[in-house]
Amino acid sequence: MHGLAAALYAGLALHFWRSRWRGPLLAQPSGGLGQGERLVLLMGLLLHGFALRGEIFSGDVMRFSFAIALSVMLWLAMALYWVESFYARMEGLQILGLPFAAIAVLLPLGFTDAHQLANAGSFAFRLHFLMAMLAYSLFTLAALHTLLMAIAEKGLHRGRISPLIAGLPPLLTMEALLFRLIHVAFVLLTLTLISGAVFSEAVFGKAMVFNHKTLFAIISWLIFAALLVGRHLRGWRGRIALRWTLAGFSALLLAYVGSRFVLEVLLGRS
Repeated sequence: MHGLAAALYAGLALHFWRSRWRGPLLAQPSGGLGQGERLVLLMGLLLHGFALRGEIFSGDVMRFSFAIALSVMLWLAMALYWVESFYARMEGLQILGLPFAAIAVLLPLGFTDAHQLANAGSFAFRLHFLMAMLAYSLFTLAALHTLLMAIAEKGLHRGRISPLIAGLPPLLTMEALLFRLIHVAFVLLTLTLISGAVFSEAVFGKAMVFNHKTLFAIISWLIFAALLVGRHLRGWRGRIALRWTLAGFSALLLAYVGSRFVLEVLLGRS
């Protein structure tokens, strides 16, 4: 399933490249996802989801690793993009998200060391896990959206109207969508930190285990909190907002994926 899902993602990315971002500007389709494209993406998502289910749920245990975490993040991000594409034009995210998703779905095959999650049968833990993955995925989508906005802004400043830029919504519309993503993701990240503290209290007898994961998660929360406050009080936008978004996402990526990568790959401990 991993290989077929990766092939669908990569094939769709190549299709978008050839049909959306090459050739004369006026020859490019102006609409969003076509019915056939939407169906192929859905098939890729379903195969990716089944592959993840096999990786995470092995018998009665629940396994996780940095490779699985990245795969889950990109899977959920592309699933959210698929749903959002019914309501808003998000042209350009395909060419950024699909290649990453194609790589991510194959990562668990190359990095097979995964640790068994303790207390995986607990409803509280599963709720905490779900909120964390949704927060990660929304911030991943926001980061891809930020990169797309940066590319568009750079192209407009240089006076180069490529098919990619021409197919995007206005920058103000993209910025409004970006902050909508960040607002929802920030709420989920807040709930993740709170539920993590509650879960830790119930299992370990103390509110929160202070480690690298907790430290970077809190740093990420503070960065996004500052961004949202700056947005509401000082009207932060443009490059300032883009830089803060990427900084917060980088800290969040280090919170779990970075720490697990160090343990599993560099130190060889699962």
